[in-house]
Amino acid sequence: MFPNRVTLVEVGPRDGLQNEAQQVATDIKVELVHRLQAAGLREIEVTSFVSPKWVPQMADNAQVMAAIARPAGVRHSVLVPNMQGLQAALHGRDLAVETATPVGPRPAVWPDEVVVFGAASQAFSRRNINCSIEESVERFAPVVAAARSAGVKVRAAVSCALGCPYQGDVSADEVEHVVRLMKDIGVQHCGVADTIGVGTPRRVQAVMERALRHFPLDEVSGHFHDTYGQALANIYACLEMGLHVFDASVAGLGGCPYAKGATGNVATEDVVFMLRGMGIDTGIDLDALVTAGGYISGALGRTPVSRAGKALLARRTSEAA
Repeated sequence: MFPNRVTLVEVGPRDGLQNEAQQVATDIKVELVHRLQAAGLREIEVTSFVSPKWVPQMADNAQVMAAIARPAGVRHSVLVPNMQGLQAALHGRDLAVETATPVGPRPAVWPDEVVVFGAASQAFSRRNINCSIEESVERFAPVVAAARSAGVKVRAAVSCALGCPYQGDVSADEVEHVVRLMKDIGVQHCGVADTIGVGTPRRVQAVMERALRHFPLDEVSGHFHDTYGQALANIYACLEMGLHVFDASVAGLGGCPYAKGATGNVATEDVVFMLRGMGIDTGIDLDALVTAGGYISGALGRTPVSRAGKALLARRTSEAA
């Protein structure tokens, strides 16, 4: 039975823009987030607190977080790769890692949620961070403990859950192994990601069933790339299971810097258009969302990847003529 309402986590400002070769100005990033909030997005992955050596696009993370006006009811998340990243996200406060006592009131510029990550493929993990899956997850244990101590929710992103650019197929058993490890270190939400976009509906359902063995329905989400045109079909397959939280990227921004040829995340406009046609509420104003997609695409000097976005922008042009 399909859910009546779906929550979309907008990842364009972080997962989308991090792959852009051209540097995007801080004020453009902030304006994008403001436009997304005005369109009704209530869950936004804003930036990542990683070394600018590795991801130069995110070097202005603190400035972006400080400049955004966050309306009531909107939640912001950031990706953190390690304890240094978490401390930077929380303004370098001295976090009590070994205690459950909250570290004072949370400033408005703090994120509501941090994202940690682990691959379901040993080959991907070793190739990109030079350690095993088990070692990578264990490194996040103190990060998770510190974040939760500070009153910040922790979401895990399980990448390469349907396939790996180095290993090939990834089994449901391999995915469940990582999901279990994340649960064991205290992660509160599990996002299952088809990083290179090779998943198909039945395989996606099999993987989601494994995640649901360890996390409740409300705390499992899907993250789909559209490399082979399967993203909407995969979301539909998840909806059939009752899943109701999905990542999406405005204008189809993004990709994966470590997965050559992987196209961007499924476009938020396309997902909203499909869900609206199914009578499923998202709380998102599609027209305002399309405008936001046109804004960031214009700033990047190209047209939106979103099919719905392009069609609706073309209709506007035609009607205005």
